[in-house]
Amino acid sequence: MKKVVLAYSGGLDTSFCLKYLKNEKQLEVHTILINTGGFDTEELNAIEKRAYELGSAQHINLDIIDHYYEKAIKFLVFGNVLKNNTYPLSVSAERVFQAIETVKYAKKIGASAIAHGSTGAGNDQIRFDLIFQTIAPELEIITPIRDLKLSRQEEVDYLQKNGVDYSWEKAQYSINKGIWGTSVGGKETLTSNLSLPESAYPSQLQKTESEKITLHFKKGEIIGINDEFDKPTAIITQLEKLASAFAIGRDIHVGDTIIGIKGRVGFEAAAPLIILKAHHLLEKHTLGKWQQYWKEQLGNWYGMLFHEGQFLDPVMRNIETFLEDTQKNVTGTVTVTLKPYHFSLDGIESEHDLMNSKFGQYGEINNAWTADDAKGFIKILGNAQSIYSQVNSIDYD
Repeated sequence: MKKVVLAYSGGLDTSFCLKYLKNEKQLEVHTILINTGGFDTEELNAIEKRAYELGSAQHINLDIIDHYYEKAIKFLVFGNVLKNNTYPLSVSAERVFQAIETVKYAKKIGASAIAHGSTGAGNDQIRFDLIFQTIAPELEIITPIRDLKLSRQEEVDYLQKNGVDYSWEKAQYSINKGIWGTSVGGKETLTSNLSLPESAYPSQLQKTESEKITLHFKKGEIIGINDEFDKPTAIITQLEKLASAFAIGRDIHVGDTIIGIKGRVGFEAAAPLIILKAHHLLEKHTLGKWQQYWKEQLGNWYGMLFHEGQFLDPVMRNIETFLEDTQKNVTGTVTVTLKPYHFSLDGIESEHDLMNSKFGQYGEINNAWTADDAKGFIKILGNAQSIYSQVNSIDYD
């Protein structure tokens, strides 16, 4: 039988694909879950069990969390990347690496095709296919849900007709979990006016009393919480557990999809949002004006290209080099107050803090220059607009 590798998550879409490819296409289906975070051991074991029950010839769970951090998340933090000032690329960034690992596995076992469960109306189909076509143009790409234009209910009906009667109580939602956040799409997000219900989010409110925490950064990377230090992925996971108890990090992202239509998706990303905002605050204190300006421009471009599946474009490596170079002095602590459904940034401490009182205090005292220095600076600064106004007899009434 012809071998196909299916990028598998254990959810409704990929469960349908597995059953369909085996039953209708008579393919030998090998499933791979590329874990970019968000799954515990019990969940991974349950997904593996389900894969074999649905007919997988062989299933593997591949953990790439630390690799994903080093190649992607680190630079998303350096660039303070929030798509449309809202979305921390929770799913869009991880798809690139899931696609790359799927290709590697397909080549390893001698498969002639790769399959994924994307629809024909979303971004994931492009992210997967772009990587597949770039690094493995010889492999066939099979996309049952896109090709058949199936609704989620039609997928459920097919599975039930074929003896698969799992509980799909959240089948109206497409839920994707990763270390950099969980996306929740479907039902209400298909409209422009409805919000997701509380029950649709993976975490529920457990704590109502505010709590202060201290985040530690070293050269732009998160390395600790409250004087306890570990590798960044462990700290992100710890912070997510801590902050999600306050139901922090929920929002709905509205954006222009790669295929040109508008789209909405809900997400929960407590740790990513706190880390990005805390990191940005630390940068405001430790970077110069023009460093911050160009970081914002290039960070936006980096996030857009990443979001649209262009991770392999060589300009991405150029931008990463710039972003990493800006982080030399982004070291210190940020104090954050966690509250129900939101958080606040209280302040920073850093030996590189440019808000140094020996030079002056904003709105208060000038220590490093005289009053005459200030008057002369203001006069020269105004020369250009003064000359223009006088030469052109501008009336500002």
